[in-house]
Amino acid sequence: MPYGTLTELPDAIQNVLPQHAQEIYRAAFNNAWSEYKAPEDRRNEDDSREEVAHKVAWNAVKQSYEKTDDGWKPK
Repeated sequence: MPYGTLTELPDAIQNVLPQHAQEIYRAAFNNAWSEYKAPEDRRNEDDSREEVAHKVAWNAVKQSYEKTDDGWKPK
């Protein structure tokens, strides 16, 4: 289930990440959704396609943002 717009992202993402980080998350999620379609393409074949896409998306965000006491800030 790729995300077409930022407003389609889960509330937990929309409520904590700044807009640019949400854009990174959405792009990474959508790419991973396509890339890890087949279970054999996933590191852990027991992980669902959606789980893997969310993990990839969070890792992409963490490349440019860090969580602080004041929320997610650019590195």
